[in-house]
Amino acid sequence: MEEFRVALLQLLPTGTVEENLEKGKEACRRAAQAGADLALFPEMWSNGYRVESPEQLAAEAICADGAFVTAFSDLARELSMAIGVTFLERYDPAPRNALRVFDRTGKLVLSYAKCHTCAFDKERFLTPGNSFPTAALDTGHGEVQIGAMICYDREFPESARLLMLGGAEILLVPNACPMEINRISQLRARAYENMVGIATVNYPHGQPDCNGHSTAFDGIAYREEEPGSRDTLVLEAGEAEGVISRPSPSRSFANTAPTKYMETPGGGPRSMARCCPRKSIRRFCAARNKQEFFGFVQLFCGATGTNGENMVK
Repeated sequence: MEEFRVALLQLLPTGTVEENLEKGKEACRRAAQAGADLALFPEMWSNGYRVESPEQLAAEAICADGAFVTAFSDLARELSMAIGVTFLERYDPAPRNALRVFDRTGKLVLSYAKCHTCAFDKERFLTPGNSFPTAALDTGHGEVQIGAMICYDREFPESARLLMLGGAEILLVPNACPMEINRISQLRARAYENMVGIATVNYPHGQPDCNGHSTAFDGIAYREEEPGSRDTLVLEAGEAEGVISRPSPSRSFANTAPTKYMETPGGGPRSMARCCPRKSIRRFCAARNKQEFFGFVQLFCGATGTNGENMVK
């Protein structure tokens, strides 16, 4: 696989689930027209990350197999593009902050619920997730291993490390908070620590307590052909609303987990085939033996721009 294109949908929510559905579908169509392999929504898109009380959350929670979520499965199949849709999931005993990723055929490949809910705030009314699953995503021109963190998850190094150990090459991070230098630095660190690509999408300015600045990092600080270290930032958006305004420069990265991190809690070492793409195992071994890293996937992201060409109206 030579490239993987992620569309960061830095959108303002509307006032209703129905309007968010329609606006989200239009944004996905624009992403597909721009050549994206996957379109990713900000955190809890179904209700625009509205978290106020247990009663409000229960009233606005939707079924994971309901009309809102399945509409994006159908759209993924129609557009032949993967979609990562976020929503407030109806769940017992309390709703969950959820993400589902559908591949280009509309098949569900990844289901995740935010593990690190903000217990110091109103997210304490939500049920946290309990695992960090990974999945193989078939893009039609290659396979990439994906995993997810949601917003506050990124503040804990263990989140990204567990995903890397599970074989993830790209981490998808829906977000809903001010993205300032320290939070952006956390993402840079998670990418660098684990040598994974990280694509984060935030709500734009205009959404309470949000400011855009969606980002993409590739996690490769050193390349044999380049002197010294390099900036792992692929793209940082501005504050305005938008969907893919320009392609980013390409950056190469791979899951190159050292052998010492391949021990599983249950005992023996994890098979290398589960820690990196099958087609790249031979190159993976050669790279490790030479004490160098190779690029496997090129990450292209787009986000808001100033020319208005692909802006959401």
